[in-house]
Amino acid sequence: MKRIVTTTVAGALIAGFAWAGVPARDAQAAEIKWYGQAAFRIKTPGGKVIVIDPFITKNPKTPAADKDLSKIGKVDLILVTHGHGDHLGDTGKLAEMTGAKVGVNADMGHTLRILGIVDKKQLVRFNKSGPINPIGPDITVTMTHAEHSSEIVHKGPDGKEGIYPGGEPAGYVIKLEDGYTIYHTGDTGVFKDMELINDLYKPDLVLISIGGWFTMDPAHAAYAITRLLKPKMVIPMHFGTFPPLKGTPEALKKYLTEMGSKTEVTVMQPGEEKAFGK
Repeated sequence: MKRIVTTTVAGALIAGFAWAGVPARDAQAAEIKWYGQAAFRIKTPGGKVIVIDPFITKNPKTPAADKDLSKIGKVDLILVTHGHGDHLGDTGKLAEMTGAKVGVNADMGHTLRILGIVDKKQLVRFNKSGPINPIGPDITVTMTHAEHSSEIVHKGPDGKEGIYPGGEPAGYVIKLEDGYTIYHTGDTGVFKDMELINDLYKPDLVLISIGGWFTMDPAHAAYAITRLLKPKMVIPMHFGTFPPLKGTPEALKKYLTEMGSKTEVTVMQPGEEKAFGK
């Protein structure tokens, strides 16, 4: 696998290409932008746009220029791993603005509908079962297990907060049109069935939590990468956003080296976009 394009603000100005200063897409590349925490935008080789865990406008790590949701452009699918505010984030507003489908666990779907956060016509309620094709036959999404929790804290018309069911936490395996496969772990600890994710889906790229406290720390993430998932590449996420999330990419690299891992670590900065392909 090779990294095809790296987009930075300076590089975009120099390149002078179209839309929002991002270089024209290589036909064989998936473009991935990280907003900080677990929020990503994936532009597929076929032109579909998938946003995962869109915690953007209130994300302390998202650059100010990226907090304007209108700059995201068209969105075909929003995937939410669980109900916590730093993952559900701007889902309702982004869905309203773009008309995107919203993929969530079946129970959370009911909660989002009843609370009026997402229009029922846009909801794709599914569970950890067979793969689905919510935005066309060439892109496959599979919900996976995650070791975490899930609830939705929502403020009602009276200004009072309530806690509502968020269903079970999850991760997602996304197989793109060209077969390139991305696994977003969601918030999770290590679990043995990560071996099944490797056996069944063989992800090329894993977006993996490393912050600790609520998720894997670098040592546990390194174990998951080396012993269970064995991907070609990982992008660390869910670190440094809030004080308890002390894990760092440097620590992850150290543990991977000690374990003899051959997995490449690509460290992204919030607001950065890179392209990946086979």
